[in-house]
This record gives sequence, C-alpha cells and structure tokens, in this order.
Amino acid sequence: MYKVDLNSDLGESFGAYTIGLDSEVIAHVSSANVACGYHAGDPLVMDKTVAAAKAAGVAVGAHPGYPDLMGFGRRNMVCTPKEVKAYVQYQIGALAAFAAAHGVKLQHCKPHGSLYNMAAKDMDLAVAIAEAIASVDKDIILLGLANSKMLEAGKAAGLKVASEVFADRAYQADGSLVPRSKPGAVIHDKDEAIARTIRMVTEGKVTAITGEEVSIEAHSICVHGDNPSAVEFVKNIRAELISKGVEIVPISAIV
Repeated sequence: MYKVDLNSDLGESFGAYTIGLDSEVIAHVSSANVACGYHAGDPLVMDKTVAAAKAAGVAVGAHPGYPDLMGFGRRNMVCTPKEVKAYVQYQIGALAAFAAAHGVKLQHCKPHGSLYNMAAKDMDLAVAIAEAIASVDKDIILLGLANSKMLEAGKAAGLKVASEVFADRAYQADGSLVPRSKPGAVIHDKDEAIARTIRMVTEGKVTAITGEEVSIEAHSICVHGDNPSAVEFVKNIRAELISKGVEIVPISAIV
C-alpha cells in the first residue's frame, strides 16, 4: 500500500489582501504549510489558518521565508547562515504560539520560495535551517526538496526529514526544479501532471525536462490552490491517487 501526503501553502493573505483559496483547498490536503508573517501572512491570518486546519483534521506546519513581503519571498537575499537560523527560529516560534493556543502540535517545517530553493543547493543555508528547527523542537519534521541538501542537513541535525515533490513543476537532470524563469518550468496539462505524480509515488521516477530518468522519493506532494483551476486540480489528483490505491495521510504517518 502506497502512502503519500498532500501539502499546500496556506495562510498567505495579509492585511487587506486575500491570496489563495484556502477554505476550498484545505478540504483536500493532509498537511498545511502556514505562512509566518515574513513573506506573507499576519497574526490574524495565522490564527484563522491554524483553526481551520484543526477543524479539517489537517496537520499544521510552519512555512518560513525571507523577510520579503513585497517580493512574496521569491527574491534571492544575501543573508548569513546566522541570520537565516534566527529568521527560521522566529517564524516557527510565532506559529507555534497559535498552534499551542488551538491545542495543535506543529508537525513540520517547510521553507518558502527563494529560501527553499537556495537551501536546496547551499549546505550552509540548509544547516542553518535544520539547526533552527532542531533548536526549537526536535520533533518537527523538515520537509524539503527531494534529493536536496536540506534533507542531508536535516538528517545530520537529528531531524526526521520528508522528501517533497511537485505535481506541476518540471525537473532538471540533477533532480532540482526547472527555474520558473525558464520555458516549460510549470506543467499546465493537468493529465500530464497527474500521471507524472502517480509515477513519482508508485515508481520513484520522474522524467527530466531534458529526457533523463531521475530517481525521486515522494513522501509529500506540493499542490497549489491559488486559483479555481488549481483547486480543481487538487481534487482531481487526490481522487486519482486514491483510485490507484494510494492512501493520503499526513507526513507524520509516513516518516
């Protein structure tokens, strides 16, 4: 029996701005990555999102990013590992307060955007993130890109790690994601995306954009819910996985 987690980035609204279709997406995922106020989110949204996840029976994780609200955390920043460690500790701490208020334990931590992409290849940043998590709570699972430095760093810090794959993103031959700035980085054909995802879960393989076969471990699949067609895709991918005998469970039931 195959098991996989479906995760989505939630709680990214802030102030007067509504981003994402959280209430629709939360019904179809098993883990929520909740923005912690740096790249998106604010205290009211964090509180509301944790409450919604608890009500839906969805596991809660921290989604820390660079302090870049204007750029949605997608701009590369030059920060020292010491700074990154403090940023991650700060954001986990903020979300942990709301989790405690709702009687929820943080399941995982998944870095956001540029922090995620940079730490996938930069061991110093990966170590800073892993040490930040371990210093706050060794039970928090580090969710990171499959085959990345982040997973290596997490294991070295004594954390449980979960390998994340992306349903709608193209891969390079080294197992990294094709940058969004390049053609073909995002897969828009939902049938192709679903077929690729099922293969990653059941066969541990994905075809790179250049044609090579890449070995990949899929503990958790990232799905996006920032528009109505994305929500429809989440529903479809969940139904298709279940029809193929794959059980949808939170990360803590897998690693």
